[in-house]
Amino acid sequence: MSQNVQFEVQGDNLVIVVDLSQELGVSGSGKSTIIATTSGNVGVPGYEDVKVGLNVYRPIQAGGRGVRRMASR
Repeated sequence: MSQNVQFEVQGDNLVIVVDLSQELGVSGSGKSTIIATTSGNVGVPGYEDVKVGLNVYRPIQAGGRGVRRMASR
């Protein structure tokens, strides 16, 4: 299930739209903030045999803002 990703086919071009002002949360590793994802490979509308896998993210700076995860003991 895609989140914050829109696909549109215009002629022979695939147009991908992502709202860069959105944040979906911190990645599982805690190293980046997810902005958009297709959550795996998805078919292009009208071209289901063509697949796209997309992740848009912002790295979290060491020592900067972000969620810190504690190591298991």
